[in-house]
Amino acid sequence: MRIGLFIPCYMNELYPEASMATLKILENLNLNVEYPTQQTCCGQPMANAGCSKDVKTLAHNFVETFKKYDYIVAPSGSCVAMVKEHYSEFFQDNSDYEKVQTSIYEICEFLHDIIKVKKLNVSFPYKVGVHNSCHGHRELKLASCSELNIPYFSKLKKLLSLIPDIQIVDLKRDDECCGFGGTFAVTEDAISAAMGKDRIKDHIDSGVQIMTGADMSCLMHMEGIINKNKEPIKVMHIAQILAGGDAS
Repeated sequence: MRIGLFIPCYMNELYPEASMATLKILENLNLNVEYPTQQTCCGQPMANAGCSKDVKTLAHNFVETFKKYDYIVAPSGSCVAMVKEHYSEFFQDNSDYEKVQTSIYEICEFLHDIIKVKKLNVSFPYKVGVHNSCHGHRELKLASCSELNIPYFSKLKKLLSLIPDIQIVDLKRDDECCGFGGTFAVTEDAISAAMGKDRIKDHIDSGVQIMTGADMSCLMHMEGIINKNKEPIKVMHIAQILAGGDAS
């Protein structure tokens, strides 16, 4: 099994610890992982801004870069959803894209669905709240949606539950949006900030010490609000927890 590690551009620049934790998880499973250096942004920010020509260039570079791998794994639900759900308009009857589209996975999705991890030899003795990001939640189906009449499930919580000393906290609103939404946070900053504050309050009111999730962009948005308002809570990408990271 040959795996291409896709690290989103903002995580590469701003959150190297979460990026390296993703690599650590895969290497601890004795998987053959490569990081192709010609990779660039997936194009999601450009797509949000309507720059379709730029997205097309990035999409073709992405497919050319990753088509040789059996699986493509990334620590970002929204970036994976961008490739899987929003590249098709730039490719017509393209077998290389079809291969990439069916072989790209968010890290938790990969661990849960493909590797089927049964045990994690790590410790994380904290009260943890899971933030279900919109893209990962509703496009990648990482968890059940509250608006649908279907049995409850959460791939993130199932993986976290493999950690012996963790305490996963139930929230009042399990899949509420944090308000980030990429360019939405810029064009509608007041609404975005208000939604982020509501999401943080739900975690704090529920006694959460560490807020986690599969999208660092959402956590970045809320971390900014937390730091500005000096709230008594921290954020960590789920890969850092699954890799045995420390919250101190």
